[in-house]
Amino acid sequence: MDEIGSRNPHCGIESTGLAGPASLRWNLQAAELTEIAIRRGEARLTADGAVCVTTGQHTGRSPKDKFVVRDENTDPRVWWDNNKPMEPEAFERLYADFKAAADGKNLFVQDLIGGADEAHAIKVRVVTEYAWHSLFIRNLLIRPAVEDLADFVPDMTIIDLPSLKADTVRHGSRTETIIACDLTRKIVLIGGTSYAGEMKKSVFTMLNYLLPEAGVMPMHCSANVGPNGDTAVFFGLSGTGKTTLSADPHRTLVGDDEHGWSENGVFNFEGGCYAKTIRLSAEAEPEIYAASRHFGTVLENVVLNADRVPDFDDGSLTENTRSAYPLDVIPNASRSGRAGHPKNIIMLTADAFGVLPPIARLTPAEAMYHFLSGYTAKVAGTEKGVTEPEATFSTCFGAPFMPRHPSEYGNLLRDLIATYGVDCWLVNTGWTGGAYGTGRRMPIKVTRALLGAALDGSLADAEFRADPNFGFAVPVAVEGVDPSILDPRSTWADPDAYDRQAEKLVSMFRANFEKFAEHVDVEVLEAAPATALAAE
Repeated sequence: MDEIGSRNPHCGIESTGLAGPASLRWNLQAAELTEIAIRRGEARLTADGAVCVTTGQHTGRSPKDKFVVRDENTDPRVWWDNNKPMEPEAFERLYADFKAAADGKNLFVQDLIGGADEAHAIKVRVVTEYAWHSLFIRNLLIRPAVEDLADFVPDMTIIDLPSLKADTVRHGSRTETIIACDLTRKIVLIGGTSYAGEMKKSVFTMLNYLLPEAGVMPMHCSANVGPNGDTAVFFGLSGTGKTTLSADPHRTLVGDDEHGWSENGVFNFEGGCYAKTIRLSAEAEPEIYAASRHFGTVLENVVLNADRVPDFDDGSLTENTRSAYPLDVIPNASRSGRAGHPKNIIMLTADAFGVLPPIARLTPAEAMYHFLSGYTAKVAGTEKGVTEPEATFSTCFGAPFMPRHPSEYGNLLRDLIATYGVDCWLVNTGWTGGAYGTGRRMPIKVTRALLGAALDGSLADAEFRADPNFGFAVPVAVEGVDPSILDPRSTWADPDAYDRQAEKLVSMFRANFEKFAEHVDVEVLEAAPATALAAE
């Protein structure tokens, strides 16, 4: 067997968990991986030198095909209502089939780190079938210094073989696609999908399982730091603006997706960004646009024109087009991946019902309520069968990656907010003047102005009113913002229609929260919304 690029005595074939691949290429850098991916027909080179790939039938994650091994260690710790169990014997059969499938293949290995806080980091060895997958994960995780690779011993191993098809009978899978996580042995097996995001989310899942026992809060969020050292954290599901709003040229970007909050402050889990690129423009998002045209960036399912220039407006393959690039190509990105304790927490939602105000101040109890709710909304046309706005509640703003019960994360967050006196805000980047199809998307200039006022502290001095449906505090006037947009009901042509829509959304919130009622205190329960109509 040919082993290329490894001088580490801990980098033998046995360290990968495999037996007989034809070759292992260790820790290759962007130029060589790009060259191999192009030569093997895995990717096309863009006019700017980025690597452009298509992922076939899987253009996003497959959460229904993700399993966690249920053993005596995980059984009492994992939230099984949210995580599909896999018997240890089924995992062993799958692992044996992965080893057999790797025989004779030319594979790639990257030794990387998840977590910029050394006290809470995890060393990750990633074995991939595709060169572009190796480039992707190298862009996304933290790359150790060359000298540190000499004695790298992994804590976690990921093996990603898209060509392996799971067997529903032999492996207990739902389909031929499988993401199997053994949290005890820290092994993840990914098969039957070429979507590279499964690898990075597997690391996030592992850290979400391990860190709470150390008193560290894992967060599906972006983070940045102002010129005065004030850290802001942005929670939000896909499409709410988490990456866009944290990429502020006036603030230092810590990271765009996954962080921890430890006794030392906030730290990035990653060394790169995984940004959505649909309708990306140089005017609206200059930093992300430039990074997406950088050499070595991986573009997923982005259509190229005849001159091999990316057409970011073309969603013919999927609306979920993506760009994966190292953080260091962003001019104002943090080089340490670390920051102090947050001064502000922003919870982002894209409310397609047009009910929520553009910004609201939350008490600690309200913050825990909305964190556990994790609300956003899908809009018509983005998924098959979605014909009108559809509420999505993903607890902790990342339910698919949360192995433990949400109350563990919620209580951790609430304690940290109280300990460090953090200001919390709910920001609606969704619709105003009506629901999707009638109203319009919240202007990004309005969102940025309101966020700016929250982050610089001036919004705290504004006059506030209590929202009649949700009870949280909403500013009456903010400099530079049309006051009418701060009152969502006044933006609707038919106020009665707004009231009916509000009642509908409030009932969804209350129904969703029933499963958490026995895990929170009275103060959090009292933070639940109640419609103005119901109060009359």
